[in-house]
Amino acid sequence: MKKVMILVIDGCAPEYLTEKTAPNIFRLAGERGFFKTVQGAMPSVTNVNHAFILSGRWPAETKVVGNYFYDRATGKEGFIEERGFMKAETILQHVRKQGGKTALFTVKGKVLGVYGDGADIGISAQAPEAALLSRYGLEAPPAIDSVEASEWIVKAAYRCIETDSPELLYCTTNDYIFHHFAPGAEEARAQIRAIDAYIEKIAEREPERQIYITADHGMNKKTRIVNFQTAAGRAGFDVYCLTPLKDRYVENHIYQEGGMLYVFLKDPSQAEAFRDFAAAQPYMEQVLTAGEAAVRYHLPEGPIGDYVLLTEKDSAFGECSEEILYTEESRTHGSLYEREVPLLAINPERGKEEYAYSKDIAAHLMGISC
Repeated sequence: MKKVMILVIDGCAPEYLTEKTAPNIFRLAGERGFFKTVQGAMPSVTNVNHAFILSGRWPAETKVVGNYFYDRATGKEGFIEERGFMKAETILQHVRKQGGKTALFTVKGKVLGVYGDGADIGISAQAPEAALLSRYGLEAPPAIDSVEASEWIVKAAYRCIETDSPELLYCTTNDYIFHHFAPGAEEARAQIRAIDAYIEKIAEREPERQIYITADHGMNKKTRIVNFQTAAGRAGFDVYCLTPLKDRYVENHIYQEGGMLYVFLKDPSQAEAFRDFAAAQPYMEQVLTAGEAAVRYHLPEGPIGDYVLLTEKDSAFGECSEEILYTEESRTHGSLYEREVPLLAINPERGKEEYAYSKDIAAHLMGISC
């Protein structure tokens, strides 16, 4: 059975991962594969794109539309952190059914919680099992909001390959550094440099292993954060607004700010007036009905409300106290402008031209039609 590693560098816009910052990865991809940019799923947030990459399928099939959910019928809402939300088969489950050993290594605990079914070996830097630390000769993990956290999890992946050589290893980092430092900052370069060194070691140890390096989403600076719940309420609209980016990692985005918003209308008679109001806002790029968004972005219609809103590049929807907050401190994602991600492949299953989306990694390996 072929051996595969998929590394998802959380929040890694293409500008972070370059020939200068990752010379070994680019050399290996140039010699034995390819490098290009591809598209992720919308919204450009973590849970949605792990489902996308792991399954090879669109959100319409995975049913994962964010990091947070709201059930209009019951009023229930909460963070998506455990199993039961993902409705499509993952490549972890697929490989294990074929008799292969699988591993899922992540900095963020929620990734293991939501997608860990199918992983024979699972490590989260937030709560690692002592037995696995001992097995792989690992020290206790650093704080997840550090440069060292991403290096630690990739080191753990290398030790796993060294010790157990699973047929499939899926590894993902944390985007804390990219939320706080632009491309070119030493902190960002240091994180990529550490990853680059371990990928070289893995490729040297197992030269036949397929290695795919991509990201769940990109990252951009935002200078205007809009509390659209407040704005809509002030204009007389009774709505519930949900930012699908919202999660517990508030150190990454203190206002839960992201570039897409799901809007649930409590009064259907306001629909036409609401659309006109939303479209008139200067920071708005798209105002779509749930049906329109479902078609355009391959989303399930039910959980995304009545309207889906997208901001222009420099703005985000958030939970700030002001209706509009102007800032120089926000770097975040969720919009169309963070959808483009890098893809570097070593010993890939298919040729460069057959990868247009990050989901195509698993789709080709699982035999799913793209």
